[in-house]
Amino acid sequence: MWKLGTDLATMRCFTRPLLKRLLGPSPQCVPGELSQSKSPVLGHKWSSLRQSCSARPRLVTATDVVNYWQKVFETNGIPEARESSEYIVSFVLGAKTFQSLNSKSLHTPLTAVQQEQIQQLSNKRLERMPVQYVLGEWDFQDLTLKMRPPVFIPRPETEDLISLVVEEESRKCEKNSGLCFPVPGPHPVILEIGCGSGAIALSLLRKLPQSRVIATDKEKAAVDLTRENAHRLQLQERIHVLHHDVSYGFAKQLLLWGPIDFIVSNPPYVFHEDMASLDAEILRYEDLDALDGGEDGMKVIKTILALAPSLLKDSGSVFLEVDPRHPNMVENWLQAHPNLLLILRAIHKDFCGKPRFLHIQNQSR
Repeated sequence: MWKLGTDLATMRCFTRPLLKRLLGPSPQCVPGELSQSKSPVLGHKWSSLRQSCSARPRLVTATDVVNYWQKVFETNGIPEARESSEYIVSFVLGAKTFQSLNSKSLHTPLTAVQQEQIQQLSNKRLERMPVQYVLGEWDFQDLTLKMRPPVFIPRPETEDLISLVVEEESRKCEKNSGLCFPVPGPHPVILEIGCGSGAIALSLLRKLPQSRVIATDKEKAAVDLTRENAHRLQLQERIHVLHHDVSYGFAKQLLLWGPIDFIVSNPPYVFHEDMASLDAEILRYEDLDALDGGEDGMKVIKTILALAPSLLKDSGSVFLEVDPRHPNMVENWLQAHPNLLLILRAIHKDFCGKPRFLHIQNQSR
């Protein structure tokens, strides 16, 4: 999924570091070299640290606690030790980031209960649990979503996938009527394949207030979490969440909702040979089936494209997030299957400048 051999200068292209750093190398946009992360340091040094943690030393302020846990994380080889510590302390103090804490919060002595909460969460991070799972929630666009393993954690670049769908719907609306707003327009039907936590589906419902979404996932844990997040955000009336794998039989069931305007997916697209090189945070906690795209990373992508013509409206669109190696592969595959009448309309780059998003259009009707 990554292009190997990129130097540290390329790694610095990330402008949205919150999730990148805390997951270790993201499977969505890391062009750098892959390496297997090591387990936490064990032995005498580890035992001493655990004893020190259990003793709950007199750490007075939020800054003291952040500095203490940063050192513990660094000693145990936890990636982005400072950021991990800051997020945990901020969460216990009721803030999103350490930088958003006011002066009073920074200088007020922490209670024993707060220190105990910080210790419990930090111990999870010492086991290489991603911060998103440690905290049990994470922000995606303007939504705060519940997170729990093994449901796939949404990466920041996926926000661009949502923007592309919204832009295409706006373009279609303007094309069909110069008076698109405030005159009520059509209600676009969107199918998300592989909904995970519901990040894409629920963001689209917020961005497109008249839309309806069908969200599917083959994993029950993902279906349950999407439903939970939908209820928390009071969007459950406009979303149908289905526990089902992508198949031809399933396609017939989807037609009960009528032809689809958009199919959107961040499917499994990691090349199978790259799976073993993913970071420890990913390998230990996330659903690997949500990442492994088979030998060429295109197993699920091909299935989605094969089903698309039977599901989409005329000029309906498929938006996919893929590996940077996939755009040419997808274009060649579509040319080898002209009977599908699908065309690759556009390739969009992510914020690292890598080709990441595909807009494919239906021309079959």
